[in-house]
Amino acid sequence: MYRLTFGIIVAASLAGCAVSPDARLPQVAPAAAPQMPDTMPAAVAAAEPDARSSVRSLIAAVDAIEPVAEAMCRDRSPALNCDFEFAIDMNPNAQPNAFQTLDASGRPLIAMTVALLAETRNADEIAFILSHEAAHHIEGHLDRQRRNATIGAAIMGQLVGLSDDPDVGRRAAEFGAAIGARTYSKDFELEADTLGTIIAAQAGYNPLRGAEFFFRIPDPGNTFLGTHPANADRVRVVTRTAAQLGYTNS
Repeated sequence: MYRLTFGIIVAASLAGCAVSPDARLPQVAPAAAPQMPDTMPAAVAAAEPDARSSVRSLIAAVDAIEPVAEAMCRDRSPALNCDFEFAIDMNPNAQPNAFQTLDASGRPLIAMTVALLAETRNADEIAFILSHEAAHHIEGHLDRQRRNATIGAAIMGQLVGLSDDPDVGRRAAEFGAAIGARTYSKDFELEADTLGTIIAAQAGYNPLRGAEFFFRIPDPGNTFLGTHPANADRVRVVTRTAAQLGYTNS
């Protein structure tokens, strides 16, 4: 049974899908377990009608997506913890962002900031964002990114291992870890777009309409060491996958 929590999430990290293409390198440390009430905060209940509608859409999306994502996780990745938890970060200073991470107990956590929720235009967009983040966990992107970072740090550290300055080695290892963590990150996003399309559709949402949110953000193009692929590539992946499920733009 899922638990949708509201509050300020601390130390949450990894596989973030911020709207800014220049987002900082995601960290790989587990998130602190969010200590938040399960009931809707008074601030949300007293919000404008559009805000309350968005929260209701979020709750409905979690209710529909959670069993689909967990069943798919158990089928595709039975070694993973498939007991998803969902949270909304109510920190008013947090940038629009959604991310997948693990809490301190290893439970997969899907979180969205209230700023991102405010920028969504319909329930399909909310559902697609959550499905995309759940797909990151199912595809094992957290462990794959961690392995890439470790390999990058080791390789770069070896390249400068003859230096007498320990700071040179440390900085080289950090740089190598950063490069390693970003290796294949664009592929990870496209994989999450593909599986996220399937999850959203199986949960009863229109993935084509939902994915429109991702294509309103600035196009990262082929930025050097960028973490996200060009929007056109993402459009093609979602459109192709949705077509196989019977969805068309017409």
